[in-house]
Amino acid sequence: MRGYYRIRILICSFLLALTVVGPNGKTWAAERAAWRDPQHSIIVDAYELNTIDWDELLKDKRIAAFISKASDGLPESFSCTGDHGGDTVAHCRTMWRKYAVSRELFRTRRLVAKANGLLWGAYHLGRPGNPVDQANHFLDYADPKPDELMVLDIDGLDVSEFMSLADAQVFVGHIKTRTGRYPILYTNNVVARYIADHRDDYPILSRLPLWYARYRPDISGTFPLGNWDGYTMWQFSSGDNCSEKSCPYRVAGTLTDIDVNVSPMNKVELARVWPQGNLLPAKPEPAPMIIAKAETCNSPQPLTPISLEPILTAAVAVHRPAEINELNYQDF
Repeated sequence: MRGYYRIRILICSFLLALTVVGPNGKTWAAERAAWRDPQHSIIVDAYELNTIDWDELLKDKRIAAFISKASDGLPESFSCTGDHGGDTVAHCRTMWRKYAVSRELFRTRRLVAKANGLLWGAYHLGRPGNPVDQANHFLDYADPKPDELMVLDIDGLDVSEFMSLADAQVFVGHIKTRTGRYPILYTNNVVARYIADHRDDYPILSRLPLWYARYRPDISGTFPLGNWDGYTMWQFSSGDNCSEKSCPYRVAGTLTDIDVNVSPMNKVELARVWPQGNLLPAKPEPAPMIIAKAETCNSPQPLTPISLEPILTAAVAVHRPAEINELNYQDF
């Protein structure tokens, strides 16, 4: 029995180490203020109202990539006559002018960014509504090239405001069908944890590379999270935690409302994997979670074996979770 307890202590120590060490020994979850490491690439992402002075921004040689908002929900109607969903004709025409201008701005930014050696990506903000139509809208708007990153942005679990997770699976499956690649997933801690905890219901979403949004200097203890050993990108700064007096990272040529991200890779490594397109490996339930169901590491009782079902890899899940109203995008 003494040998059993010695082995058990070693197992518990190893499992504890897994909570802070990712693949190849990279300390994903234990990193504090990862953007301070000059070897870690900086990525800027913007929407149409962000002001950018490109001459100034390009002076920061740590910036490796630029991601722009592309589409938002369903495409607008081409007609401003008749009943436009309760909208006025004047407002409809204003929104169409805004749409036309933002699309031209998107294309101009892509031209400038790529001409100056930056990697380029585009994201779609998922909203309620037909997910196939939204996927087609994104592809028509962004016209993603093989060397460009595609992103689905799910900002919360309120299905009256954001795309449901079941529809998100349909969206990414349609993107895969049309382009041969999956997009990556942008979301916050609340949504990421929910997907990880229900990954049998979302076998595709839970295996998309994660663009993680959390405005804290330290995310120790977050990963491993389901199939995610760590983040592909971490959005650590935005208008929520950047002001004139204090900001985690100031990007020259932009205002305090610009979103800033860090990658755990240097510019060369990031460029090598940038377009993404594949799913992460499916993992069984993490061993620490299984042990917690049976006993703690301090308990002298023998471990109780627990059988595990393999993770499904169907292209689309049809299960829809119960609506969640109290979780939202503000939990950072």
